[in-house]
Amino acid sequence: MKTAIKPGTPMPAAAATEQPLWRHSGFLILLATGGILAFGSKIYELALPLILYSLTHSSVNMAAMRGIEFLPNLLFAMFIGVIVDRVRKKIWSLWMTALQAAVLCALYACIAGGHPPMPALYAGGFLLMLFGYAANNARVGMVKHALPEELLLPANASFNFVSTLAGIAGPVLTGLLLMLPRMEDALVITAGLLTLSFVLLLFLRSEEQNPSRRRQDGFWRELKEGWIELWSNRVLWQMTIAVLFLNAASGMADTTVVFYAKDSLQLNNASLGIAMAAAGAGGLLGSLLVSRLRSRFRVGMLVTVSALLVAASYGLMAFSRSGFMLGCSLFINGLFEMISNVSIWTFRQESTPHRLIGRISGITGSLFKLAMPLAIYGAGWISQLAEPSLVFIAAAAINTLVFAGCRFSALWRAAR
Repeated sequence: MKTAIKPGTPMPAAAATEQPLWRHSGFLILLATGGILAFGSKIYELALPLILYSLTHSSVNMAAMRGIEFLPNLLFAMFIGVIVDRVRKKIWSLWMTALQAAVLCALYACIAGGHPPMPALYAGGFLLMLFGYAANNARVGMVKHALPEELLLPANASFNFVSTLAGIAGPVLTGLLLMLPRMEDALVITAGLLTLSFVLLLFLRSEEQNPSRRRQDGFWRELKEGWIELWSNRVLWQMTIAVLFLNAASGMADTTVVFYAKDSLQLNNASLGIAMAAAGAGGLLGSLLVSRLRSRFRVGMLVTVSALLVAASYGLMAFSRSGFMLGCSLFINGLFEMISNVSIWTFRQESTPHRLIGRISGITGSLFKLAMPLAIYGAGWISQLAEPSLVFIAAAAINTLVFAGCRFSALWRAAR
């Protein structure tokens, strides 16, 4: 008779062989709930700006919604990680998922009632992204508590694949959902998906213990230590500054591409979803290529060259005159942004001490998004007062300047 092994406890190699990854209940639950959350978030991230566009026909309002969605990460990322370490991650994730579903239902009721106030829609978008980030932060810890150590590597590979797949299929699914008689129906459908994720997560077995609470002064000392470590890591600091501008350009283009496709190219929702899915397809290809590229080229070289190639994709967007051309530019953009992002994430992990990785991830995560809200809002005004294509040209210029700065910095010489 086989001895049952509790989730979260180390597992001998023989036992791990007896229980393959795809037969581990904890993995299946985490994979299913993570996939549902990934698809759900993709739906409302694209649905909310489109709903605003249908209500106001204003690129400024669309851009404002996109900018507000980044504020939770900008303002709270460095604090949420410390808070999550002090609570039970499964309970925390359940609460965050339930709150997202509640916000979606409230937004649906507000829009369906007619003439919804703009501040309510903006507040809803802010809360959705805040609760979503908090839930995703907790999931990283839940995996360690629910799975044996031998299954962590293949499990994380599967989770990343599902996230990439959501990037491909999410926009297409959103385009189909927005073909419903009322576009706000996409929100209540997403709330239903999150409710399903909540129910499945209840069945997750975890040996997580209730963590002891730290003193308030310890919280701030930990943050200070993280800042000191980031400042002392010259290459990571330069990389962080580069990403700050790269993300600003990316936010400008990502926000404008929806308005450009709907207003200038006159694409319908289904065509827009297919064009947006091309970015996910490029990202999937990039995730498959990055390991080989990383073994042959220095990380700084990959990040620097990718910035220039992403700039080229923005230039192609500016001169797109059809859904096909737009899809091609989005494919190139997704390909090289994925290569750049994975290289950056990997270098951050490799160059940071294990005990500081959470704080460094939170601090750099906030800095990465620092310029995005202002850049996105500015892109909305450019589209409103001039031409959307000028936003893509501006984004290409930003990336080109980042390429030039990185090419002659220590980042270009950063080791593998």
